[in-house]
Amino acid sequence: MADLPVHTIVFEILTRVPAKDVGRSKSVCKQWYALLSTQDFVRIHCSRSLVSSNQRVLLIDDLTCSVHPIIFQSNDYGPSSIVTFPFHHQNNDVSILSHLNGLLCVCLNHTYELLLWNPTTTAFKHLSTPDSHGFYINNLDAIGLYVDADDDYKVLHIKRRSGVLGVYVYSREVDSWRNIPFITRQEYLSPHFNWSAGTFCGGTLYFTVCECWIGVQGDKLSTRSFYRNGSRCFSECKK
Repeated sequence: MADLPVHTIVFEILTRVPAKDVGRSKSVCKQWYALLSTQDFVRIHCSRSLVSSNQRVLLIDDLTCSVHPIIFQSNDYGPSSIVTFPFHHQNNDVSILSHLNGLLCVCLNHTYELLLWNPTTTAFKHLSTPDSHGFYINNLDAIGLYVDADDDYKVLHIKRRSGVLGVYVYSREVDSWRNIPFITRQEYLSPHFNWSAGTFCGGTLYFTVCECWIGVQGDKLSTRSFYRNGSRCFSECKK
């Protein structure tokens, strides 16, 4: 092992080990920490983790959080391992809003605060600020995680307040929020339209919008879907 080049150890061996072992390996030296933190390493590690034997599901129930292996042959879950929340929370308090490469954006339901949380490393970050950024309202807001061209993980937060749309981006690298311009159809600002969580694919963040209402004689559902190219609707996402 000592005779192997560092690049070979990192990209040919460590990309095949579990994420927890990768986290421990970061403490070996500064060079390993830097290489294991690159987006190239994360991308390769995630792609090699896509085999069915490596798939896991994270379940949150009341005060507990558990990770289960997925048994595809029987469409069932395997034995669980408990994950401890590293942040203060209450009963039925944590909701997962979006995820990307093992990183979760969650909401604390009793305070409406947003957090970034890595269940593998237990690292977390509160995103709320005194000027009201980082607070999420269910059925009015939408969240999406993405990685920009500079390998900076970002949170896109769409807010609808009294018919006014605000779109904000949090940068993990600079640890701050900023507003970005966004234009959409006026009807999509109505609370009758529900926005899905964002899905990051091919360098673009996608959302689905669903129009729902309750009829006089029972429930009535009408669904509309549209997709926006990130370079056109969310130009900041490409920077």
